Amino acid sequence: MTKAFRRFGLGIGATAFAVFMAGAGYQNLSAQGPGFGGPGGGRFGGPGRGGPGGPAGIAGPMLERLDLTTDQRDRVRQIMESHRDEQRTLADRGRQAHEALNDAITGTFDESAIRARSADVAAVDADTAVAQARIFGEVFQVLTADQQTKLKQLQADMKARAEKMREERSQHQGSGRGR
Repeated sequence: MTKAFRRFGLGIGATAFAVFMAGAGYQNLSAQGPGFGGPGGGRFGGPGRGGPGGPAGIAGPMLERLDLTTDQRDRVRQIMESHRDEQRTLADRGRQAHEALNDAITGTFDESAIRARSADVAAVDADTAVAQARIFGEVFQVLTADQQTKLKQLQADMKARAEKMREERSQHQGSGRGR
């Protein structure tokens, strides 16, 4: 049971870190040059920084595929800037909640403390999800109808690829267990 709690804690910690990194990657967005990659970058977030995340789950490369106009890019920057402090606060809360949960998991076993810290993490996750949905909605409204359709298709494609990878991983893990 202890291994399960540790895995759970590590998974939650990884999720918080990913949310934090996604928010942190956009903090410098308004300081960049033209486009999303700055001079010579071409990628949202600059050279080598266009990884997953983005305005509420809209990955930088995904935004690039939407062929945003300069005005749209500027508006996305404004939206992200307007939510920067909120994202930073949520990232800090998430980090603190996950650290407290990890401490409860790895300390002397106290089920009520673990449940309380897990509830704290869940509350931060809920607040983060609401904030991400709010940002996504604002960014989505900046897009044209064609761009919105294209974004929904890109998201569906990404979801299908992720599901396929999960299935392949599950099959691979299942085939190695009987040996």
